[in-house]
Amino acid sequence: MLPPLNIVKAGLRRTTEALAVELALSRPGGATPPWSELEWQLAAAVAAAHGVSPLLSQCSTWQRPSWRRFLDSQREHVELRHRRIVTLLQRIDAAARAAGLAVVPLKGSALHALGLYAPGERPMADIDLLVRESDAAATIALLQELGYVESFVQWKHRVFKPAEGAPVPGLGEHRDTPVNIELHTRIQERLPVSTVDITGRIHPRVPQAGLNDYPSTGALMSHLLLHAAGNICGRSLRLLHLHDISLLATRMVAADWDVLWEAAEPPWWALPPLRLVARYYRNAVPDAVFARLERDCPRLLRTVSRRQTLTRVSCSELWLHALPGIEWSRSVGEVGRYVRNRVRPTEEAIRERADMVRTQLWLQDQSWVTTNHVRRILTWLTRPVPRMDTLYAVRAALDSATPAP
Repeated sequence: MLPPLNIVKAGLRRTTEALAVELALSRPGGATPPWSELEWQLAAAVAAAHGVSPLLSQCSTWQRPSWRRFLDSQREHVELRHRRIVTLLQRIDAAARAAGLAVVPLKGSALHALGLYAPGERPMADIDLLVRESDAAATIALLQELGYVESFVQWKHRVFKPAEGAPVPGLGEHRDTPVNIELHTRIQERLPVSTVDITGRIHPRVPQAGLNDYPSTGALMSHLLLHAAGNICGRSLRLLHLHDISLLATRMVAADWDVLWEAAEPPWWALPPLRLVARYYRNAVPDAVFARLERDCPRLLRTVSRRQTLTRVSCSELWLHALPGIEWSRSVGEVGRYVRNRVRPTEEAIRERADMVRTQLWLQDQSWVTTNHVRRILTWLTRPVPRMDTLYAVRAALDSATPAP
């Protein structure tokens, strides 16, 4: 049985901010927090939800046996799963070379290829691949030959899953969880209704058959920042996203940062994620970058981003928001479109919701997600509504908790 949700909410905030500091500072000899049993269970839920359990197993100095066992177990599962992902990427590379297709592995795959993470340090929920629109059909055929079937389609990507295998319920990473593939032909985010598209700077300048790197470190950073911006807008940022950006930033020089400004439209969306990085990872981002981004970012978003914390823009914020990310709107017209879409979802949004209910473990058997939309709005207006993804992680942590020694 869940504790009172107000207690869960407070515990999630406390443990999230503590874990962010612990990971960012990596301080040897830091004191073990005097948390209650519930707070340690919530810390496990937060570490799993934010994808940082294996990283904490390397840097956290908190000496609590059950906590150490959980972190070490997560690192082991991530390392075993990483081996499967590497093998799959090798098969994709060989098949793409044979078919004459240029494919760009995105985000986590690219960070591993750069050596920013060792096997077992960074979990990957799936493999993200970018191909040109003209190569999409051939790439889909390639994935089918590798034993994959299409699971669902979103406006951002197509999701493919292995023909055999099923998700493993429980807390955090599991070595046997199927490796899904997300196939992209565009790199874009809706913030919150207008689309920002940076595909042109992600495609390789001289594509080769097989797997290709990002054209530059700055291009990879652009993608990480836009992805983080989309997650902040949707209140789904993870601590892992901030850690990715901070690690890559340490490798960048001024010319790498200049790539952010290569497109015709200035990168107004990059300021909020970088401010969150700077909140926890001090000195990771040069002051000159902030000075340029301050001029690009709309005033309201610039002001709101000064007060944001990881908890407030992630699943660690327990309550659902009726209008998440409305501060990212850049005009009165965008505000109107956003509110209209929230009140009366588009057919596309309805289909995506149905696909999520069908394919995501944390949404199955939850009456809230299948309730009539008008009724959900009325519920929002009368009482706080908890997030289903957060409650799934919390319940899994409570179910898997071992008694304190």
